[in-house]
Amino acid sequence: MMDTHDTNLPEKAEELEEDKKAAEVSEPALTETPAEEATQEEKPVEEATQEEKPVETAPKLSKEEILAKLKEISAEVENAGKQAIDGLKQAFYKLHNAEQEAAKKLFIENGGAAENFVPIADAVEEEFKNIMSVIKEKRGALSAEQEQQKELNLQIKLSIIEELKELVESPDDANKSYTEFKKLQQQWNEVKLIPQAKVNELWKNYQLYVEKFYDLLKLNNEFREYDFKKNLEIKTHLCEAAEKLADEQDVVSAFHQLQKLHQEFRDTGPVAKELRDEVWNRFKAASTAVNRRHQQHFESLKEVEQHNLDQKTVICEIIEAIDYSELTNFAGWDNKTQEIIALQNKWKTIGFAPQKMNVKIFERFRKACDEFFRKKGEFFKSLKEGMNVNLDKKRALCEKAEALKDSTDWKATADELTKLQKEWKTIGPVAKKYSDAIWKRFISACDYFFEQKGKATSSQRSVEVENLNKKKDIIEKLAAIDENMDTDEATQLVRELMKEWNNIGHVPFKEKDRLYKQYHGQVDKLFAHFNISAASKKLNNFKSNINSIQEGSPQALYREREKLVRAADAMKNELQTYENNLGFLTTSSKKGNSLLTELNRKVEKLKADIELVKEKIKVIDESIRSAE
Repeated sequence: MMDTHDTNLPEKAEELEEDKKAAEVSEPALTETPAEEATQEEKPVEEATQEEKPVETAPKLSKEEILAKLKEISAEVENAGKQAIDGLKQAFYKLHNAEQEAAKKLFIENGGAAENFVPIADAVEEEFKNIMSVIKEKRGALSAEQEQQKELNLQIKLSIIEELKELVESPDDANKSYTEFKKLQQQWNEVKLIPQAKVNELWKNYQLYVEKFYDLLKLNNEFREYDFKKNLEIKTHLCEAAEKLADEQDVVSAFHQLQKLHQEFRDTGPVAKELRDEVWNRFKAASTAVNRRHQQHFESLKEVEQHNLDQKTVICEIIEAIDYSELTNFAGWDNKTQEIIALQNKWKTIGFAPQKMNVKIFERFRKACDEFFRKKGEFFKSLKEGMNVNLDKKRALCEKAEALKDSTDWKATADELTKLQKEWKTIGPVAKKYSDAIWKRFISACDYFFEQKGKATSSQRSVEVENLNKKKDIIEKLAAIDENMDTDEATQLVRELMKEWNNIGHVPFKEKDRLYKQYHGQVDKLFAHFNISAASKKLNNFKSNINSIQEGSPQALYREREKLVRAADAMKNELQTYENNLGFLTTSSKKGNSLLTELNRKVEKLKADIELVKEKIKVIDESIRSAE
């Protein structure tokens, strides 16, 4: 800094020349900083905030609490940041949208159609909009006031430059001129914000006349060196402050603090020529470190947001790729609904996407979900109409079965009831609340008839005793198989004996379990020894169990068949789900090798189980045909 009380002016020409060179200082630009920060020396501190992204999260508050905070902000808009207001706004609409979605879901669950849903009125939202309107208006007025102040500051600085020009062009009294010069410098430093577009040009003009004034004033060496010394102390302190910012945890705050240091560095006068590059390089190196951290911070945020967008895009693609033509029953729609709910829960755990895509990707997701639930509503609406028709058909069959249950024409009535049971299978489902009751009514009538028929045909006992002896012989033959026999030969013999066992009719009820355990004990032993496949074992066990299934009544086979058909449908739906997931994992997952292996294993097991169930159904169908 310069001492305004020193009135001695330099006399020697060489001193004047050195003084002129010392005054020719203009701060270099930060050539090593990112493009958007290259002119930070010329930017006012407040302008740097354009790089800061709005914070997309807010503390978890209720809508009323958010409203209260916005009221406080509206009272002091000048002290509130845009990021805080945006965070509260996003938090409010997140809660508001969640309430609307919950109301829509409840409306649909109560039987309403999604397109007929009317969002519920929200008084809190109206008050929120009013407060936001007030805040927007106040911020707009404040912004206009700031722009007006910038224009006024521009005129002031232009006026200062004109006065400097006058000092340079018509210097009368050196002491008076220097005092006036220092006043103008002080005024210049006190005036801060000006329009960004004018910063560089204005600074160059100001620096030009400052340098000319120093040349003209021809300060003596002592005075000049004192000024250089004070400037060196200030700039060294600024370098130290900039270097400390490298350890600041809040990189955004560090970036804005650096802008203030740049302003102070720029406003401070020159240092000795031999130290000028050293001081500037030190300050520039500290600035580069802070700017690099600032850039890396936002690049990492962009990477996270892009990853979030990728995850949300995959979820949208999964929902949009649903093949609605395959959803033809309750189980299919229920399984797919659980998948959609799981995807919605997954969506909630994913953070924000890039700002320009965040709303678009959410609208795409919501549209896909709405489409699914709309089609589900249409399906159940049409299904409900069909189920009413099915219910009438099944009631008619119940009436026919009830009319036949007391008949003693055993053969003809049994045939007629068997036909009714086959017809029953061709009728589609009924509403769940009627399903159990209507089935119980029908099967009770059938069971009653066949129980009476069974009592009337007790002469069958002698046949059962004969069957008992035959099965005992088979057990003895199984036990007699030599463990050293050739595997293929032994396997063929076991299968023939099992087929013979399956062709033998019922045995006395009290002997059934004991005989069954002996038989399967021998079969299991032979299967294990000769390594016969587990699927063959299960199928043969099922064939052996057929007679036990129909011992109570012939319609027991129909019940068992219906149960197997339902199981096969469920497994097919599950298989379809796994295969769909495999398709998505194959195209979008990079780290799903272990999950892919597990899904493939489940798919293969399901296929094998489905084939086994189909074989069991064939066994039942053959047994039903032979009974007819």
